[in-house]
Amino acid sequence: MTDFLVKHFVKDYTEIERVSVRTAYGVLASGIGILCNMLLFVVKWTVGYYLHSISVMADAFNNLSDAGSSVIGLVGVKMAGKPADRDHPFGHGRIEYIAALIVAFLVMEVGFTFLKDAVEKIRRPEELKFQAVSVVILVLSVGVKLWLSFFNRKLGRRIDSKVMMATAADAMGDVITTTATIASLLFFRITGLNIDGIVGLGVSLVVMWAGIGIAKDTLKPLIGKAVEPEEYERITNFVEGYEGVLGSHDLIVHNYGPGRSMASIHAEVPNDVEIEVSHEVIDKIEREALRQLGVLLVIHMDPVETRDLRVIQVRGQVEQILNALDPAVSIHDFRMVSGEEKVNLIFDMEVPFEYDEKKQEELKVTIGKLLQITDHRYRCHISTERSYIGSAKE
Repeated sequence: MTDFLVKHFVKDYTEIERVSVRTAYGVLASGIGILCNMLLFVVKWTVGYYLHSISVMADAFNNLSDAGSSVIGLVGVKMAGKPADRDHPFGHGRIEYIAALIVAFLVMEVGFTFLKDAVEKIRRPEELKFQAVSVVILVLSVGVKLWLSFFNRKLGRRIDSKVMMATAADAMGDVITTTATIASLLFFRITGLNIDGIVGLGVSLVVMWAGIGIAKDTLKPLIGKAVEPEEYERITNFVEGYEGVLGSHDLIVHNYGPGRSMASIHAEVPNDVEIEVSHEVIDKIEREALRQLGVLLVIHMDPVETRDLRVIQVRGQVEQILNALDPAVSIHDFRMVSGEEKVNLIFDMEVPFEYDEKKQEELKVTIGKLLQITDHRYRCHISTERSYIGSAKE
């Protein structure tokens, strides 16, 4: 069903890197959400009105608020799809994250409301009335919401949409809530015991926790998160795959919305190659990165010694020492300036985030002492920095 809708309502649906295609996906998901929730609202309100069922009518208005969430998602993806302008040269893609954050707060608000109602029902239990028609309507609601959750989650993963994932979590929260209501009604029908308040308390906590999870995932790209290891490998392998590039480091990726990234990286080039030649290679990589990866890449060239065996040997000694001390530490931009009385070893050292300033200084001193055992003239000039790569996914 999902693929059928995508193929018939999203033009060029396979080209998910294009902003217009992503927007079409968002419009489809939001439109389906509004349609389903409005349908549930009309059916539940009608049945609840004729049966004089407060619970069914209340659930109907909950679906009406869910339709409002879909409207927020629709507005969010439409605004996120606006092209770049003078004031926003990187586009408006982050608006999608803001829309997802609003949906997250709506989910938490619903959970908090259920929590208050559940506590009140535990303190003052209400008389339950089992109505088969109400249960049928609630089962219908579970089926629609379950499909809606899977639908949004599938599309959200396909185009990496936070607002769709938030909507999917919202729908799944409704599935859990309504299923718990059905279970409590059936339990009452069989045993005569009213556990509505206790079940509602557990459900409310689950819903609020889901809302908090959505908010955390949405805030990460808004605040600025480290580049994912997979993205790091994709970009560095692309850059290092060109002839004339010996290595790379210091990759930083700035996210301006799904499918909108700007990155900078240092590319190591041989120091014995004409600068114009290396510059031409770098220009080509930048152009191809935008075309093939969809990343606006800015590359800084770092010359690397490739012929002086003495420099290469000393760098190897430094790397060997670091590997023994901590394999997580690495170096780059290594230079050696030789004199009669001292030899300056100048390089940058990348350390894990766990290293505080004291530990960094201790490591510098240790490296200097170990190198001086090899040659008392060695003097280390080390600049430390931390990695911009995130933790691997579990």
